[in-house]
Amino acid sequence: MAYLLHILIIINIYIIVGLSLNLIAGYSGLLSVSHAGFYGVGAYAAALLALNFHVNFLLGIAAGIAAATILGFAIGYPSLRFRGDFFVIATLGFQMILFDVMNNWMGLTNGPLGLPGIPQPVIFGFQITTHISFFVLTLLFALLVYLVCRRLVNSPFGNVLRGMREDEIFAASLGKNVNLYKIVIFAVGSGLVAIGGALYAYYITFIDPTSFTVAESIFMLSIVIVGGSGRLGGSIIGAIILVTLPEALRFIGLPNAIAANLRQIFYGGLLVAFMMFRPKGIWGEFSFRR
Repeated sequence: MAYLLHILIIINIYIIVGLSLNLIAGYSGLLSVSHAGFYGVGAYAAALLALNFHVNFLLGIAAGIAAATILGFAIGYPSLRFRGDFFVIATLGFQMILFDVMNNWMGLTNGPLGLPGIPQPVIFGFQITTHISFFVLTLLFALLVYLVCRRLVNSPFGNVLRGMREDEIFAASLGKNVNLYKIVIFAVGSGLVAIGGALYAYYITFIDPTSFTVAESIFMLSIVIVGGSGRLGGSIIGAIILVTLPEALRFIGLPNAIAANLRQIFYGGLLVAFMMFRPKGIWGEFSFRR
């Protein structure tokens, strides 16, 4: 039962991740490979405040959102001057920079040694310690992020994002400040994924830079592509599939080192297959192959 709840908690966290990245990649057409970096910013911001200043859970979440949003603006402004493949390369570069900062800034992040002993959350005097309470907590946050994203994509702002995704020049000809919309949605997506990062830090009670690598960003992008870009439901489907299916390798009896590599092969193969034969994903409306 504890194992099943653990998987469900991780699914809820990655649903938040998938929804936030779908705003950037699926609804805006901006293929970002830096999402794990912002995920890590949320995790480190919440963890450092909890460990060093005993900041409570909700303020820690808010601080993570603020830090990742501000960084999203700072990174998005220069990156979004590029288009297509050049934008992907720019976000990849920023992802590597963020990882290097986490891995080498010993005075702040403790480098590769990580941050152990992150206190579990306390909300209005109620301490979240059991798997079932963490499941309810992450489910509520996943629902909240879904409602925020749904409200956003169904608004006039979301219509502009779709128009910009389909034909950026035409959207600009209608008087829309395309660059401003790109920067705003990049910052919003970066802030929302920080919620998932903070929840991950509070749940695992230990973080280190290996959880926020380029490979993790590619995994997050796989959730959007496999589940379906341009539809929020696709992110939910992608998170469920990509978290649960590789868990089957645990029951085959393979050594951990081999199973971990097979998971990476599984993710990569699935990503290539969907890009080739099902570019809209299982339930999506936007094809990156265009």
